[in-house]
Amino acid sequence: MGQLAFVGRMQNILTKSGWLAAVDVGIKPSISQPTLLNRPLKNPLAKNEMQTRTLGKTGLELPILAFGASSLGQEFRSITLEEALGSVRAAIECGMRLFDTSPFYGRGMSEVLLGVALKNVPREEYLLCTKLGRYDLPHFDFTARRVAESVDVSLHRLGTDHLDIVLCHDIEFVPMQQIVDETLPSLRKIRQSGKVRFIGFSGYPQKIFRFICEQTDIDCVLNYNQYTLQNTRFADETIPYLKAKGIGVMHAGPFSARLLTDATLPEWLKEPVEVMNAARKAAELCRSRGTPIAKLALQFALANPDIATTIAGSANPANIRNWAEWAAAPLDLELLRDVQTIFAPVKNIGHTEGLPENN
Repeated sequence: MGQLAFVGRMQNILTKSGWLAAVDVGIKPSISQPTLLNRPLKNPLAKNEMQTRTLGKTGLELPILAFGASSLGQEFRSITLEEALGSVRAAIECGMRLFDTSPFYGRGMSEVLLGVALKNVPREEYLLCTKLGRYDLPHFDFTARRVAESVDVSLHRLGTDHLDIVLCHDIEFVPMQQIVDETLPSLRKIRQSGKVRFIGFSGYPQKIFRFICEQTDIDCVLNYNQYTLQNTRFADETIPYLKAKGIGVMHAGPFSARLLTDATLPEWLKEPVEVMNAARKAAELCRSRGTPIAKLALQFALANPDIATTIAGSANPANIRNWAEWAAAPLDLELLRDVQTIFAPVKNIGHTEGLPENN
């Protein structure tokens, strides 16, 4: 998306929310508007504590449940600014102090809105993870020059002087040797400047992790949709390898793109029909037991001690608060066994992403 289109999209969401702002790569809300930005936290600086785990050798203590900010970029539906700010505030209040974003999400909108939402929160109270290299559906640029530009733009949008984690985003869509030879070395130089603390990469196919980690050192990785009730390939094939090397492990998508929810399945869902049918059957079983399948899915993902954090995102503050409650509740092991039985015939069936040679 070009800059003019981006500005227009930002102005549209601000106007619908009753806010007036001038937008370039940041937003300053009108001080005459009563806003979530200026309201005190219910529990100042979030002291609803959430369990934490250490991310590999980094020393970072991550909440087991982190906030995924893709929804702030209107990736799944149109949102209001009140929803965006309210969801971030709910995450802070619930102890979800790691925020994961990307310039790809909303083509910059996610980083901008996240920066606005965190403006009055002391920087030491939260952690930021963003990405680089993917900027639109078909637009990838992992060159050294773009690495430097991308980090600086993300810092500006997020209103901070440093990023805790920066990941090369969806590397399976490009010839991956470039990541080893050019992208990661460029990130290391930036890390030496203090702008970035820890570096890694993200993607879907399991093949990518050994390809990169056998050739170079990184701090952490992010996989998605493959440690779920239906698909545990990340844990079966890759996590033991990463753990042995001391690489930090993060996973996103415990609901597997709505597959493991009661919501209508989206047309863009890539899973085979037999997987979708099993998921509907599992959801019906959970409903008959009085438990949403999303609750079971989230609790299952959070229970793995080898995954430092599980990233889930929503622009609905009520969802965020529900997830925090679910995270603190006991896992129904009997229901889990019954759901896993339903998924057994389709276990670990997924789809391909990116270049064929990277799958």
